Amino acid sequence: MNLSLYTIQAFVILDSEGTRVLAKYYNPKSNPQGESKDFLTLKDQKAFEKGLWQKTKKAGGDVILYDGHLVLYKHSLDVILYFIAGPTENELTISMALNSLVDALTMLLRNSLEKRGILENLDLVLLCLDETIDDGIIVDTDAPAIASRVSRPRADSDIVGLNINEQTLMSAYLTVRDKVQQRIGQL
Repeated sequence: MNLSLYTIQAFVILDSEGTRVLAKYYNPKSNPQGESKDFLTLKDQKAFEKGLWQKTKKAGGDVILYDGHLVLYKHSLDVILYFIAGPTENELTISMALNSLVDALTMLLRNSLEKRGILENLDLVLLCLDETIDDGIIVDTDAPAIASRVSRPRADSDIVGLNINEQTLMSAYLTVRDKVQQRIGQL
């Protein structure tokens, strides 16, 4: 029985032609089962991804056993997101992690989980992934919590937390204008 916390071996995003958009392979040295010999070279990774895409390019299922690995995947517009794990892992746990990651990314990318949005917001995608998976260990499956920890601060707020909007700018302008008029009137 596998009692290790290290459940995820890789996270991969492939586009509609099978080209890698993003890939992160986990090979922790502290894994109690020892280091994995899978996916050590880029050539091995690309070959695995090519075969995986051939098996999953058509929309349909969401779980397969491929090349001795449990693969959970989710189609979204023009990309496919994959979690790759060992064959003895619990697919429900991995499915919950994948769904929460997809939901958090959907929230952060404003309902456009597509190749262009992923590449333009790669920093958010990687932060979101790191909040979900840490070195192969699933650490969080709450999509709103993940998204809130990753989201950028609002653009219209100041560092000290004061809201600066059009009305406060107009008020400041009017105050300065009145003070200048008073000074000119005193001369």
